[in-house]
Amino acid sequence: MLVLPCCSAVSAQETGLDGEKESSRSGLTGAGKGSSQTTAAKPGRVDGLGNPLLGGERRPLYRLRPSDVLQVTFTVSPEFDQTLTVQPDGYVTLKDAEMFFAQGLTLEEFREAVQRAYLGYLHEPQVAVALKDFEHAYFIVGGEVGRPGKYELRSDTTVAEAVQVAGGFTSQAKHSQVLLFRRVNDDLTEARLLDLKRMLKQNSLKEDVHLRPGDFVFVPQNAISKIARFVTRPSMSMYVNSSQF
Repeated sequence: MLVLPCCSAVSAQETGLDGEKESSRSGLTGAGKGSSQTTAAKPGRVDGLGNPLLGGERRPLYRLRPSDVLQVTFTVSPEFDQTLTVQPDGYVTLKDAEMFFAQGLTLEEFREAVQRAYLGYLHEPQVAVALKDFEHAYFIVGGEVGRPGKYELRSDTTVAEAVQVAGGFTSQAKHSQVLLFRRVNDDLTEARLLDLKRMLKQNSLKEDVHLRPGDFVFVPQNAISKIARFVTRPSMSMYVNSSQF
């Protein structure tokens, strides 16, 4: 009488532990209950979007822009292979087919558009598309820096780092009023004022801004350099108090 309840309790405990372990394994690997193989969770998806649950960021797929160059190949009909350039108006002209608007399309959307365009010419056309050339992401730094110009945005870069890439501040630069211009759309541009002088003095760049493609960083002149164009250095004391600088 006493042995049976004990055996039942032990059996229930073992079942519970096994069930918990199996559930835990399933939760970690994504495999179903009772499966003989474990399937590791994938960190991303083929559509270019990272998995936020695994710490990934959502990264949208590249969309075509004017001047992009694409290589189009036909598996069964190589005589239709061609290299296409997105025109300034956003259209592409296909060989022996009508043109269509390509700007803003992803590569998969572009492939599907080409495939539809040739349905009247080919039976079930099989199309592959490769992006051969495109405008690389860039930023521009102007004003009082050593080497003003346009630079390729190859990695995560902040405004302070962009200034260093462009040769650093000149002696006439106003570090406390660095301007960041960011285009919102064709009619609107956002302007932000950054006090890099205070950030560098405090050895803290927490407020530094990370650049986006197309950003324009402008470093203005300081007040002394503007006055120096019209008066000599010794005569400046007649107009301003040098202790304030």
